[in-house]
Amino acid sequence: MYLWLVFIHAVSAMISIGPFFVLFPMLGKLRKAEEPLLSSYLDSFLFVVRLSKHSGHVLVISGLLLLWLGGWPWTTPFIAATFIVLFASLLFMARAFSPTIRRLRQPDHDRVKLVNKLARSLYIYMFVLFVMLWLMMMKPALW
Repeated sequence: MYLWLVFIHAVSAMISIGPFFVLFPMLGKLRKAEEPLLSSYLDSFLFVVRLSKHSGHVLVISGLLLLWLGGWPWTTPFIAATFIVLFASLLFMARAFSPTIRRLRQPDHDRVKLVNKLARSLYIYMFVLFVMLWLMMMKPALW
């Protein structure tokens, strides 16, 4: 059972991070796209955000089960640090993508400013995801 949970945890981590790489080339296309294409690019962007969010649910649940079954204490440095970064990333993600995408769908928007905001949010969120990935893989003794 434990090995299956490790597998599920690893796959959900890949699904949480991997699709964001598709969004980098899409940022350039968002800057220039006409209305019919703009809507489809925004739908794709939103799909990736939702996919990451839902696979993140599986990631957290499988991680909690691995903690419980593996006997890891909550005070283990890499676990505590990961949960701190996780909660910060949840607050960030709630405000980073969906509101900006909604504003891009409105007719009177400053596309350059909003796409730049999406790009900045994407880079910050990818950094946060890689910090969590580093904490889980390297298991550093932070204190």
